[in-house]
This record gives sequence, C-alpha cells and structure tokens, in this order.
Amino acid sequence: MKPSRKESTRRRHNRVRRRVMGTAERPRLAVFRSNQHIYVQVIDDTEHHTLASASTLDVDLKSEIESGANCQASTEVGKLIAQRAIAKGIQQVVFDRGGNLYHGRVKALADAAREAGLDF
Repeated sequence: MKPSRKESTRRRHNRVRRRVMGTAERPRLAVFRSNQHIYVQVIDDTEHHTLASASTLDVDLKSEIESGANCQASTEVGKLIAQRAIAKGIQQVVFDRGGNLYHGRVKALADAAREAGLDF
C-alpha cells in the first residue's frame, strides 16, 4: 500500500534530520510549510534554542502579502529571516527543508534567504 503524502513527508524529514544538525556557529534553518502559510526558524540544536523566526503570519509581512501560500510570500519570508539572522550575527546556516521537496515555495524561500546574505 502506498504511504500517504503526510507519511512520505515525515519519512523524508526523518532522513534529513539524521544528517542535518545546527550548532552555535552554524545553526539550522528549518522550514515548515502548511497549506496556507510557511514558517522558518533558525535553531541551535546543541542548546535547543530558537535564535530567530519568521512566517507569513508576522505583523510586518501580513499587510504586504495577499496570500501566505504562494512563492511571493515565501520570498518575503526568506528575506525577513535573513535580515533577522544577520542582525543576530548569524551568517552561515544549514538548510533543513523539513521533509518537503526542494521545489516551489521552499526553493523560493531558500533563494531569497541566500540573496539577502545568508550562506548555505
């Protein structure tokens, strides 16, 4: 029997997380994508702390975007997380796509974060 889409995403996420770990010098840029929004966090896994976060629900972005479920919104979130991470002195991160395929909204977020100055 074919696994559900959610189960496939969970399995991919577990495979990614076996290899990807964030440290204080190079934290993990974790992406969560729902049907209506996209969320991203910069996480130090050694201390279990979230250092910075952004999403389509942020007050600064909510007025600028018409929908949280498109590539344009993901691009804005990518720019915002890069600004917040750089403000905290974080230049390099490890990208964790959260079990999602590197395509569409996830790719748009990653590209925007790279253009805004994050190195991964």
